[in-house]
Amino acid sequence: MGRTRRTALFTLTAPLLAAAAQQFPDPRQEQQHGPPDLHKPDEDTKLPNGKSQKDAIAKQNHEASMKDASDLLQAAKSLEEELKNAGSYVVPVSCVKKTEEIEKLARRIRGRLKA
Repeated sequence: MGRTRRTALFTLTAPLLAAAAQQFPDPRQEQQHGPPDLHKPDEDTKLPNGKSQKDAIAKQNHEASMKDASDLLQAAKSLEEELKNAGSYVVPVSCVKKTEEIEKLARRIRGRLKA
């Protein structure tokens, strides 16, 4: 591309780029001048009974994880029995479904623990 072509291309595209920059302002500047946060994530809200909302959520997640862990254990024992009874050359479809159920329970527990 020759020098005159580059100059002409730059001359034609520069105003378009400037107009696009004005049309789409920098999102970082909007965050600085935006409305103040009404609820800060560090603050702990209280429930009507006076207890901490974070504590209530943690307790509920713990109970749900314990129930899922119990279900996971039962599913694993059931899978073990089915595999023992199936023999060495046959894998029943129910075993595949059990492994999917086990995987789903494990993911659910892991998701709660990471949160």
